[in-house]
Amino acid sequence: MNLDQQKSILTIALLAAFADGNKDDAEREEIRRIAQSLAGDAGMADLPRIYQDVLLQRTSVQAAAQALNEPMHRQLAYEMAVCVCDVDGRQTPAEAQFLATLKTALQLGAQQTAAFDQEADALVDVAETASPSAVPWGVAGAATSAAAYAAASAPSPASVPVPAAGPAPTGPGDAELDKSILNYALLNGALELLPQSWASMAIIPMQVKMVYGIGKAHGVELDQGHIKEFIAAAGVGMTSQYLEQFGRKLLGGLLGKVAGRTLGGLGGAATGMAFSFATTYALGQVAKRYYAGGRVMSTAMLRDTFQSLLGPAKQMQSQYLPQIQQKAATLDAGKIMAMVRGT
Repeated sequence: MNLDQQKSILTIALLAAFADGNKDDAEREEIRRIAQSLAGDAGMADLPRIYQDVLLQRTSVQAAAQALNEPMHRQLAYEMAVCVCDVDGRQTPAEAQFLATLKTALQLGAQQTAAFDQEADALVDVAETASPSAVPWGVAGAATSAAAYAAASAPSPASVPVPAAGPAPTGPGDAELDKSILNYALLNGALELLPQSWASMAIIPMQVKMVYGIGKAHGVELDQGHIKEFIAAAGVGMTSQYLEQFGRKLLGGLLGKVAGRTLGGLGGAATGMAFSFATTYALGQVAKRYYAGGRVMSTAMLRDTFQSLLGPAKQMQSQYLPQIQQKAATLDAGKIMAMVRGT
């Protein structure tokens, strides 16, 4: 994939992000930051300009589609646009209209898109109806402690619990919460390595479950709405997070490797997609501080704390790369749906 094709696909992803017209100033600013960050990492000076062109409606779906001649690239552009539209919930009429226009511009028929649309819709359905709790609270034998609950709600045991970066308030089962946070970070890193484009949309539902478990361990009952508000307050927007994950995979060449299912040899390319692991780990540590400290941190403090933890978490990712790859090799569509559902 050449530079022009990468730019076209990123343009389409940004157009999808703004298709519903509902992005607030904070999320627009976060998407702008992502464009600048990706440009710096990849040496693509045009990315901030692409963001401005999209925001000011100086470009179009038709113009972006013209550079995509390969069927594989057109399919990828469509799938990424669907994920961007779906990642914050069910498609709005404006988003559905945008995707229909995109499908026409990319010359894709129903036969080429139906299977993917069904898989993405199914994940949205499961994410919307699932309880944030991965393990029901108060089931038989519920004499378990809050710490044991938090450990049980994690996807699978990690062999090495990692302490939080910097000082943090201690609370119920602090070591178990660290293990739970690490487990979720490993899982979300693994989701990025899967060949299914929609698999990355499962990252946010798993982050919701992680924050639920942390709140529950501190005696706070949360619903999906409150958890998503907390995640956004920490500076992790749903659309912007997915765009950053996607952009890093695209510009790092990881998407081609994933499409070829060369999971065993990702190595350095996978290090470039440390974002999902790091974001999940840093978010979990912020949540632990927030709920252990009595929920008194301001939005500014939440964001500053998250940013301070993000760098060390990115460095940790390379240490756990073998475990992430091993986890990815065990995942399939059915297991992803079951984890999001909480079964």
